[in-house]
Amino acid sequence: MSSNNYIEQKKNTHLYFSVGGNKYAVNTDNILEIMKLPELDYPQKLPNNIIGLLKYNNFVINVIDIRFYLNMDVPKYSINNELLIIKTDEVIFGIITDKVLGILPFDSALVDAIPFADKKMIIESLYKYQKETIFIINIYAIENLLKQHDQNWPEVDILSLFPLDETSKNIMNKRTLAIADKSALKLASGELHAKNKYISFTLNDDSYCIELNYVKEVLKDAAITNVPGTPDYIEGIMNLRGDYITVINLKKFLNLNSCKNNDKKPVIIVKCNELKLAFLIDKINELFEFFETDSTENNDSYFMRELIFNGILYTILNVDKITSDKRIIITDM
Repeated sequence: MSSNNYIEQKKNTHLYFSVGGNKYAVNTDNILEIMKLPELDYPQKLPNNIIGLLKYNNFVINVIDIRFYLNMDVPKYSINNELLIIKTDEVIFGIITDKVLGILPFDSALVDAIPFADKKMIIESLYKYQKETIFIINIYAIENLLKQHDQNWPEVDILSLFPLDETSKNIMNKRTLAIADKSALKLASGELHAKNKYISFTLNDDSYCIELNYVKEVLKDAAITNVPGTPDYIEGIMNLRGDYITVINLKKFLNLNSCKNNDKKPVIIVKCNELKLAFLIDKINELFEFFETDSTENNDSYFMRELIFNGILYTILNVDKITSDKRIIITDM
């Protein structure tokens, strides 16, 4: 891949999520972290477009719900809501979502600009994906709106939107404490590099992750066609918009216990050594950012090293080693 193509691919990679029945997307370069909804502070004088404050890596950040900007009804939240931590050039803030759906490289030809958009509109363009429309968020419009205090937002009892039962409150409080206990995140100046971001997933009951710069797409349920006569660790092939991709069953390839079966077929599509593969896994977890000051990599193993994030031990897969393995033979389909 040429440097220009790599830059264009990286520029157009988006994380997409659902809010109120619609799908929205934010460029992955602007996402610091995804987390389950923690307990937020809510001082009395906050404007109604801000649903709370969160202390995040020595910053106190605003948390918003985009439904306020889109004149949509705001339902009650639950402990299952997910929070995106977003970084622009000037500020960090949180966006509450119903559910994070995955990561997609957007084809520029399928992005439609909104002709009447202005700097106050938080939707800047539309993306057509599998007969659905994904609204691309203009995070810089949100940044500008957060700086303005003269807007007339609907009167809403924000506190009543959050779970009030003790069990939920305790869970959210523990999440907030876990955020406070994390070591301070060292924010890179300028662009956030994909090499510091990871997609985490589960194989059996263990946690693994892959560096984001290898990841081209994440699908929570893929249609896989079995190919007779192939090794057992080759699950089959999948047709991704006309591109046939070999699906590797990671548990079988890595000689892990493979007795656990899922109804759904989540896959992570990676590209390395000019080879594109789909890794079949048990469960896709989250996107997170992790900076290391000192690390020792094992380039001769399928497992590069381990890291601890939010109290969870992750094993980083060596994608370069896996995709260059002689056991993986790709033929023309």
